[in-house]
Amino acid sequence: MDDPIPVEFWQGIDEFNQGEYYACHDTLEAIWMEASEPHRTFYQGILQMAVALYHLGNGNGRGAAILLGEGMKRLRPYQPDYADVDVESLLETGYGLLVVLQSLPPESLPEFWQSLLAGKHSEVSLPRVTRAAQGDTSPALEH
Repeated sequence: MDDPIPVEFWQGIDEFNQGEYYACHDTLEAIWMEASEPHRTFYQGILQMAVALYHLGNGNGRGAAILLGEGMKRLRPYQPDYADVDVESLLETGYGLLVVLQSLPPESLPEFWQSLLAGKHSEVSLPRVTRAAQGDTSPALEH
């Protein structure tokens, strides 16, 4: 990881964690388009998870499930930590959300979304991007 992580990345992470998924998309897309590997795919994975949550908030469960799965697939090689992000924790929460989301009938999405926002769902919570406990410990990535 030779290129430093830009400050805009952390702005996008703050937006993600505050539920400002559309703003997060805009912020991360700007740096993703200019990035080189291995950062590029990492940014894209988080960006896709943000867009998935934006879709979920708008009642598009199918779009949310597709993008959540795609984003997590891109992030898997970056486990356990990358760029001071706890990727493993993000993926665990995302996977739990995806499993529940895939089992829900479309008419229950609004209630499900509200329970997530309120932190009152018994099985899952909204994914959050957290800092890694001991910095970047990811294996060398080959792209």
